[in-house]
Amino acid sequence: TGFCCAPKMRRLTKKKALTLVKELDAFPKVPESYVESTASGGTVSLIAFSLMAILAFLEFFVYRDTWMKYEYEVDKDFGSKLRINVDITVADEMPIVGADVLDLAETMVASDGLKYEPVHFELSPQQRLWHMTLLHIQERLKVEHSLQDLIFKTAMKGAPPPQPQTDDTAASFRACRIHGHLYVNKVAGNFHITVGKSIPHPRGHAHLAALVSHDSYNFSHRIDHLSFGEDLPGIISPLDGTEKVSADSNHIFQYFITIVPTKLNTYKVSAETHQYSVTEQDRAINHAAGSHGVSGIFMKYDISSLMVKVTEQHMPLWQFLVRLCGIVGGIFSTTGMIHGIVGFLVEVICCRFQMGVYRQLKHFPVLLFQGAPENEQVNNENQNS
Repeated sequence: TGFCCAPKMRRLTKKKALTLVKELDAFPKVPESYVESTASGGTVSLIAFSLMAILAFLEFFVYRDTWMKYEYEVDKDFGSKLRINVDITVADEMPIVGADVLDLAETMVASDGLKYEPVHFELSPQQRLWHMTLLHIQERLKVEHSLQDLIFKTAMKGAPPPQPQTDDTAASFRACRIHGHLYVNKVAGNFHITVGKSIPHPRGHAHLAALVSHDSYNFSHRIDHLSFGEDLPGIISPLDGTEKVSADSNHIFQYFITIVPTKLNTYKVSAETHQYSVTEQDRAINHAAGSHGVSGIFMKYDISSLMVKVTEQHMPLWQFLVRLCGIVGGIFSTTGMIHGIVGFLVEVICCRFQMGVYRQLKHFPVLLFQGAPENEQVNNENQNS
């Protein structure tokens, strides 16, 4: 008997468990016979589904987008070398000018990585168009800082047009293009372009310019590119596109640069580069008026002790799904509440007339009831007579 009752007990236990699960159902099913479809409900449902589709579509674009995260920490790398990328055109002729770097420790860095190329200082129409575009980008970067994130994420489409090949002889070129790169110590220094080639000596260095007349100096220049660290295509530096033209033959141009080490990690590139800010000034040299100095282009740079880490981030998939559920559930609940409130208000407003009819029907039996004793009294009198 015990063995026979055991299966029955198991079935009873399963039935109780199923009954308990059914009682915990938070989504009870309503029979279709109790459901009434209305035109207003269908209209609200259509609007709700349209909003869900539009917001889900827009949310997908938000999911595809990325943003840049900035973090700051102390730069602990002191032993590495700093790379300087240079592309500058000077209006002076090639044999006259010379470029080199002198750091804070009075160490002169050889400029073997720089090339001197005779060119025309004037730009061709195609090059001038690119130069104007670069200046326009620089102006927008000063106003809209979010463009820097776009530059970090994607390389600029297009590059400066190459120098046109001409049949002119070397004697017809009146300018010198200095381009290439240098590796310097990671300390403050001074990159300069001035008259004469540099020669080292025990107390520093000097430039041999004894045979050059001061009246022939012309340090009008155009900075096509100046950056520090790894040279990345598409990164626009603050001095790119800078052009300075001086009417005086004896002029000094000074740039004071603060370099910030930067680690860039995007989905396209991972590199260690450097950003920088710059202030500038220029003046004419007139010893008689007390304006002393050496004619040339001087870029004095200093390196910040803080490092910036720029990382491209993306919305995770689980967050995208949670936001989609929030959109669908929020619109469904909100439209349901709005539909219920509007339906209630419509019923209240539209049923006032019916409520007035109910009041008339409510008073009519009272009048009949009040008139009944009078009729009974008349009948009684008639019977007595």
